[in-house]
Amino acid sequence: MNHTKGGLVIFTANSHPSSREMGKRIAERLGVELGQLQVYQEANRETRVQIQESVRGKDVFVIQTMSKDVNTSIMEMLIMVYACRTSCARSITGVLPYFPYSKQCKMRKRGSIVTKLIASMMCKAGLTHLITMDLHQKEIQGFFNIPVDNLRASPFLLQYIQEEIPDYRNAVIVAKSPASAKRAQSFAERLRLGIAVIHGEAQDAESDQVDGRHSPPTVKTTGAIHPSMEIPLLIPKEKPPITVVGDVGGRIAIIVDDIIDDVDSFVAAAETLKERGAYKIFVMATHGLLSSEAPRFIEESAIDEVVVTNTIPHELQKLQCPKIKTVDISMILSEAIRRIYNGESMSYLFRNIGVDD
Repeated sequence: MNHTKGGLVIFTANSHPSSREMGKRIAERLGVELGQLQVYQEANRETRVQIQESVRGKDVFVIQTMSKDVNTSIMEMLIMVYACRTSCARSITGVLPYFPYSKQCKMRKRGSIVTKLIASMMCKAGLTHLITMDLHQKEIQGFFNIPVDNLRASPFLLQYIQEEIPDYRNAVIVAKSPASAKRAQSFAERLRLGIAVIHGEAQDAESDQVDGRHSPPTVKTTGAIHPSMEIPLLIPKEKPPITVVGDVGGRIAIIVDDIIDDVDSFVAAAETLKERGAYKIFVMATHGLLSSEAPRFIEESAIDEVVVTNTIPHELQKLQCPKIKTVDISMILSEAIRRIYNGESMSYLFRNIGVDD
């Protein structure tokens, strides 16, 4: 590490024990100690932060993994950042392996773009830089007025496929919907494998149908529009029967996505692939939210293994379902911190990553 600057300080929050574990791994790789910080909730559930060492003129990195109580995790992050700002830290970099509310990044009917709100709150609190991983939509970076480094977990997942799936040459990369086809294509081209796409499954919650731009006027008005003019309405979509575009018979099927939360669509995809002749089914995702009854559904499904990274804590889910495996990505986070602190280029961490990856 370069020690010619004010100094490096790494803080972690109390949202989950895995947040501190992630911080310890990163600090150990960088050869530093975790900063002294106390984060706790008072009897009235308010979050209080006490920084127990000087951060004046120092470069602070705040690591926060999102727990099931995501709103508390966000408040911890905001108050920690603001505390560092008011304590005259030189710079404050947030390290959020999974960015919360990232699925709410599009306007749906009369809803709101919550991701933009969270981004604005973090910038207002005093964040000067953000390190995250596999944003649900890359365009989320545009919600910030600070630098954002959107790291990729795909090298770690690709390495897992090559080292832990003995017959991976007989595999095919599967997109469980056309929306996931670009990610599947990226994996397939790097592994020199074929690709298959499942089309015709139940309407996804993020489809254009709930985009909010198709709502016609409830009453036909003629005051502002000439009586002879009528706005044509868009023909509603109709899903065809489920089909698999590509050959999966006698092959290992590897379904890839960025987030696995509600596993219904993955379970349905696995059943479809089994019917089409796939003899082994893996699911690869960066962020394993695995909410509600997800572990039980996975255990009872045709899925042989679910591989996720440790961007989100899921120790409890692993105890409930032995099919869930974890890949550690703390190495790339520590390297990103080291490069930012030393003022080095980040391009090395984005090598061979195209615009569509």
